[in-house]
Amino acid sequence: MSNYLTDQVFNTYFSGVYNGKIVFRKGKAVMCEVDRKTRAQLKEHPLKIRDPGRSGGILITMVDYAKIFSELEAYTGCEWNEDRVKLSNNKEYSRYITFSGEALGKQVTVQLWAQRKSAGCIDILTVDGKVVGFSNPGRICSEVTVLEGYEGVSPLAKFEDPLLSRVEYGVNHLGNIFVPCKDGVKLATEVFLPQGIGLDDKVPAIVVRTCYGKERDIDRCWHWVTRGYAFVIQDVRGRSDSGGILEPFHHEREDADDLFNWIAAQPWSNGNIGMWGASYLGYTTTAAATAGNPHLKTAISEVNVGSPFYDTARKGGVICSWPLLCWTLAQSVSNRVDYDVFAGVSINPLKAVRVRPITDIPQKIIDCPSGPWDLWAQHYHYDDFWRHSDNTAHAENIQIPMLIMSGWFDGDALGVQETWRFLTKLDKPGRRIVLGPWPHGLNAWRDCMDLEFGDNAVDYDFDTRIIRWFDLYLKGVKNGEDQKPRATYYVTGENQWRSSSDWLPTEAKLVNLYLFSKGHANSLNGDGIIVLKAPEESDTDSYVYDPEFPCGGEGDGTDDGLVCPYHCNSRQIRGDVLVYDSPTLENDVAIAGPLYTELYAASSAPDTDFYVRVSDVDEKGVARNISFGLLRAEFRRGWDKPELLTPGKVEKYEMEMYFNAMVFSKGHRIRVDISSSELMEAFPNTNTGVNPYEDPKPVKATQTIYHSERYPSHVKLPVLYGLE
Repeated sequence: MSNYLTDQVFNTYFSGVYNGKIVFRKGKAVMCEVDRKTRAQLKEHPLKIRDPGRSGGILITMVDYAKIFSELEAYTGCEWNEDRVKLSNNKEYSRYITFSGEALGKQVTVQLWAQRKSAGCIDILTVDGKVVGFSNPGRICSEVTVLEGYEGVSPLAKFEDPLLSRVEYGVNHLGNIFVPCKDGVKLATEVFLPQGIGLDDKVPAIVVRTCYGKERDIDRCWHWVTRGYAFVIQDVRGRSDSGGILEPFHHEREDADDLFNWIAAQPWSNGNIGMWGASYLGYTTTAAATAGNPHLKTAISEVNVGSPFYDTARKGGVICSWPLLCWTLAQSVSNRVDYDVFAGVSINPLKAVRVRPITDIPQKIIDCPSGPWDLWAQHYHYDDFWRHSDNTAHAENIQIPMLIMSGWFDGDALGVQETWRFLTKLDKPGRRIVLGPWPHGLNAWRDCMDLEFGDNAVDYDFDTRIIRWFDLYLKGVKNGEDQKPRATYYVTGENQWRSSSDWLPTEAKLVNLYLFSKGHANSLNGDGIIVLKAPEESDTDSYVYDPEFPCGGEGDGTDDGLVCPYHCNSRQIRGDVLVYDSPTLENDVAIAGPLYTELYAASSAPDTDFYVRVSDVDEKGVARNISFGLLRAEFRRGWDKPELLTPGKVEKYEMEMYFNAMVFSKGHRIRVDISSSELMEAFPNTNTGVNPYEDPKPVKATQTIYHSERYPSHVKLPVLYGLE
């Protein structure tokens, strides 16, 4: 079927780099690619709709244009004349920013429409109600596809910044090179150089070290090469084509150090190296910084996995369940990641976390052993094995400016908080943090579950910020990036970006929310309340925790686990959950920063777990998660100071909770709840004090929470305004 876009030629750009042409023919969508090395225009080939799900392979474009073509009538049939539109394919858009200027010899105003209610955004560009382009803001790369001649009145205009490295080169792939480590293990490494540099020219390098296979990130990063950078990507040991055995976290510092020294010795290297990474790649980046290698000049770490005993494997001292298990099993099936296992498609997550003994999970679920799972089982307590991978323990070696990025709904935010904490404690110069209303996949949405944020929740400066950062610290371009505020963050509810000279924001004040009851705070129907002054006297609250009937598993979480604003009511209705509510708020209360808990409790068991959650309760009584923290009692004095409980003795528990920046609206209530389990976050504590890898028989525990002047149990809220 023909429409006004039939046979129109779109130019597509990858972070400002011309990547080819897209044409919607009468019966198919075609692409005319550009040879990345020579920049020669190639002939057209048909595009096919991609398989759904996570991709581990190379993608020529970020956007599935064949899919758009299959729904093209929905776009061309819309008049685009309201502030909010819903297309016939059920995609929703809201009127956002405009670009004005000359296109095809006339003055035009291009309207950008922000996609809503979607995980991942393909925004639309229109002129006078007709589509002229598509825009994916992306993360380390963006993609803008516009009708020829409209480039200057689109998001591509940001790449005209004269202080941004110019696109001047093709991409010269040197192939797969096996770089030796000190211990003789060789790691598969691919190198991409700017095509056209002279024999005597030397360039800075940007490095990525990955456990997911190099091919997954090449197509997100090649655009750096066109701007005069070498791009070096390496499979960590034991993954894909690299030698050695995968021991997660353990070799990343030393292996990165060896790679940096190898790069600096290459004839094309000027000795300046930067590094980028997200998630586990963020851990490899942060760990690399702790090596103190003089060739590493800067690093960008997004949603970084933290030190394994603090964040990933042993968060709060517990043994993490599904968030750790899905990753570990996906890495264990073969030397390449099984994304169906990772996503819980080919295995049943609830079944997996219920297998006992937990040491048998890999064999029973993926029908093969898991080296990492077996290795961790040999080290229940914090020891030299864990200390070796502890970035905090090695942070004094960091000598570079670091850009840290994450979001309020990032399941690895505790790792980000750890990184920022030691950078701040050691006062590392040049540190900067950007935090948005995003999941683990940053810059991906404007809505989360049933919450709507502003159209500005997606940052159109994301990829250009990264380029400017590397330009500054690897090329010496004085672009002012080092003069920006130390902290930039998005406040949901206000739906505005704010900045501060530090994070925790200097404008925030920690306000204590004290717990109080008459002894019956069990469930949301109990008598627990929040007060602003510690009560002189107060009855205690108790509940019985049964490891064989844990909280969680109700199916109201997401891929990022307990961090998203899921509805908490199904947990808070339980009698083994204590609930404390503030009075109905008479005005808005805004917070920004990490939350903290100071809890006084006794248990009948020699060991147990405590979970504390803060939620926002709306006028209808729906409680949405804001933040949570967890701690295994044995580690209450520190990871390296395990000490079992004396049953019945009151102990103090301090927890750093997940950060957030949001508004508790007038008419809402602030809620704190306490429990002892979250099945999909951690394997339930057996309450025995016995190493859980030894499969002890679980027993019930009676937990008693104290809240008085002597035992002032409270949550610290980082308040911007509205609460004194």
